Amino acid sequence: MRRAAVIVTGVVALTRHEKMKYPPVPTPNSVRQALVLSGGGARAAYQVGCLRHIAKAIPEYRPKILTGVSAGAINAAQLAAYRGDWSDAVERLSELWLSLETNKVYHADFRHVSRRVLHWGLRVLSGGRLGRGDVRGMVDSAPLQQFLHTHLLEEDGCIVGINENLQEAVIDAVAIITTNYASGRSEAWVQSVNENLWQKGQLTSKSAELTVPHILASAALPMFFPAISLNGQWHGDGGIRLSAPLSPAMHLGAERILAVSPRAAEGGQSDSVSEPYPSPAQIAGVLLNSVFLDLLDFDALQMQRINDLLAQIPSAQWDGFRPVDVLVLRPKEDLGELARAHELELPKAFRFFGQGLGNKREPSADALSMVMFEPEYLRLLMLLGEQDTAARSEEIRDFLLAQPNEESDD
Repeated sequence: MRRAAVIVTGVVALTRHEKMKYPPVPTPNSVRQALVLSGGGARAAYQVGCLRHIAKAIPEYRPKILTGVSAGAINAAQLAAYRGDWSDAVERLSELWLSLETNKVYHADFRHVSRRVLHWGLRVLSGGRLGRGDVRGMVDSAPLQQFLHTHLLEEDGCIVGINENLQEAVIDAVAIITTNYASGRSEAWVQSVNENLWQKGQLTSKSAELTVPHILASAALPMFFPAISLNGQWHGDGGIRLSAPLSPAMHLGAERILAVSPRAAEGGQSDSVSEPYPSPAQIAGVLLNSVFLDLLDFDALQMQRINDLLAQIPSAQWDGFRPVDVLVLRPKEDLGELARAHELELPKAFRFFGQGLGNKREPSADALSMVMFEPEYLRLLMLLGEQDTAARSEEIRDFLLAQPNEESDD
């Protein structure tokens, strides 16, 4: 039985409605594999756990195309740049995440946090007359910039290793997605040997040698992290307007996509439970989930629906469309609930001001889970990623190693 939004077969189109020309289909003996890493802030540590198990259990797997959005852009760039075996690349990425803590991502001490809280409070209460006008974002993400510059080798401002891996055919392409605040459109910054670019629809592409600012822009949570200037225009989190998260990989010629989402499947909830009025933090969490995480599920579902339609007509009438298999990995547990249990690990100043926006009686803390870069929480997310992936190990192996045109029983 086919599992909707878990393993799906869909088709590729320019904007789901417009036809486009695609790169040549790989030979019968190969399948162009893609890895799609979505956003979610600190939740992206879950992706690392999933990849750790796959690297150990299926060492022959290595994707040719990598795309990253938001915090997933950090993972995609590191994996694309690593010069060595895939298992070593994943292990190196694990080490980077395990070395993180909140103060290495944004300033969370009392001085920095109180200054920004005071600034925004004065701006609002005075109608913009008081408070500095050059403060950007609710927090200062300079530590993250320094962290990336330290751990990603650079030459003339460009990330070292990506071009070398492209030239040696280790990878075919890597794309980092941002949102252009001026145009309101998503932009994919693509580094590849073939330069399979596209310019129509809500998602456009640009050829680029990827840099740390590209990653910072893609990971700039709206309002929370400051926007980044790229080519004279301000860019923020790539998930804001990306209505089809799988489309960058499909535009780049992917035939099989492994996507990792840090959002648990929707679970049932009793209507008889009386809940408190939602706090600003809870509302923000719902909004962030809808922007960065829910769209992947919708995209996969759309692909399933289109595939069902195509199954009713002969393949000779597909008129330029082609099938793309997708496997979506996701946590079994609500990572927001886990964040609530680890809230005390946050720096005191950040926790103090955060309590004014949240409600401890709320079981989940989705917004908090995206900005909690504390070691114990990140380690737990990685462990859950490994465990969840191990539970589906045979299914994943069958999917990744299936021969071209092989029918799936799922």
